[in-house]
Amino acid sequence: MNVVGVIGWSMLMATLLAWEGIGLADGSGGWPTLSDMLRTVTSSVAGRWAVFGLWLWLGWHLFVRGWQFFLRQ
Repeated sequence: MNVVGVIGWSMLMATLLAWEGIGLADGSGGWPTLSDMLRTVTSSVAGRWAVFGLWLWLGWHLFVRGWQFFLRQ
């Protein structure tokens, strides 16, 4: 396992958790949570299509690319 990759992903997850924690701890609503930002983006049809396209692109690159068909010899 690549140590740099593990450290990078750990830092990304820690940053996202810290962002969410600050947003939830701030009762005034001045610091948006990740769900607030996603709700704002998906309030329009274009935003929903953009999130759907991003979801398809990410799924393809993380899970499908490089697979071999299981019945292929």
